[in-house]
Amino acid sequence: MKRKIEVFSAGCPVCKETVDLVNRIKCDSCEVTVLDMHDPNVSDRAKALGIRSVPAVVVDGKIAHCCAGRGPDEAALRAAGVGQPIP
Repeated sequence: MKRKIEVFSAGCPVCKETVDLVNRIKCDSCEVTVLDMHDPNVSDRAKALGIRSVPAVVVDGKIAHCCAGRGPDEAALRAAGVGQPIP
């Protein structure tokens, strides 16, 4: 039996660091797959899983806690001034 680990990546340096980290800490029970977000099928799967930014790691079908809830948030963007005229 293997633990299925999926790394969703866009090929950027930060994504590469995450792939390297996962590969460094994996064990014999881990099956690691790196998925390219430029592939429409991969991006559709990421969206279905709730992935909002990359890199993201999914372990046995669940987003790892470190990767959940990230990505653009309208309230945070508005609080930073996006969409608000400068007086």
